[in-house]
Amino acid sequence: MKQAIVTGASKGLGKAIAFELAKKGYDLLLVARSEELLENTATAIRQNFSVKASTLSTDLSKPEAATVLAKWCDQQNFQPSVLVNNAGYACWGRFEELTWEEQQAMLQVNVGTLLALTHLLINKLKQHPKAYILNVASTSSFQPLPTMAVYSASKVFVRSFSKSLRYELRHTNISVTCLTPGPVDTEFITRAGMEVLKPTAKKFEMRPEVVAQKGLKAMFNRKAEVIPGFPNFLSGILSNLIPDSILIKIAAGIYEKVLPSRKVK
Repeated sequence: MKQAIVTGASKGLGKAIAFELAKKGYDLLLVARSEELLENTATAIRQNFSVKASTLSTDLSKPEAATVLAKWCDQQNFQPSVLVNNAGYACWGRFEELTWEEQQAMLQVNVGTLLALTHLLINKLKQHPKAYILNVASTSSFQPLPTMAVYSASKVFVRSFSKSLRYELRHTNISVTCLTPGPVDTEFITRAGMEVLKPTAKKFEMRPEVVAQKGLKAMFNRKAEVIPGFPNFLSGILSNLIPDSILIKIAAGIYEKVLPSRKVK
């Protein structure tokens, strides 16, 4: 029996990852907030592949979300050998102008729930001969990012945590891989309120299906990290060579100049 959990699976990259896992014969638990979109994804998977696709609609920005998910697994005797921590989003704006509540909710999804879910499910993953964790970071983790300060910092955390956990689990059956994509053709920019940057992003966006395939290939090959797309890979190398003071100015020139004014809340 092959079973996998994918968070943020209702659309975008998470949906693409779910389809790729279904192709490989995995029964799925799809997790996200939108019940209708989740069920649409699950229905499409059931119609196209000979696998089971269950859904769990829960708000991953709530601290109890991971516990709810783990409890569901216990009740349904769902024993995953793959955990994909894909859910995440950005808030665009200056730190002082964004409300703490909206930034805290983002942190809970990007970091808190990812950590809690990983911690709660490690013992289940250990029940299999081979098991995998795929954490989704971002190339925004390569440099400080004014106007997306908390988001980029959260992705730095995901990359660092993934590498450290991978080392801790090196003598176990669990392999940890970090997927670090650049711009992907999803609703990320719309969700973050960054529509003004959409024309620029379009020039560099990768299709979610391609990113999903590369991410899962690296995961099943037990790689530490994969950065899909040569420009993104190159940006990772350059970020290690260029001083932060210069990287910050470059990023600010892209994001800060077009940021709409917003009253401090």
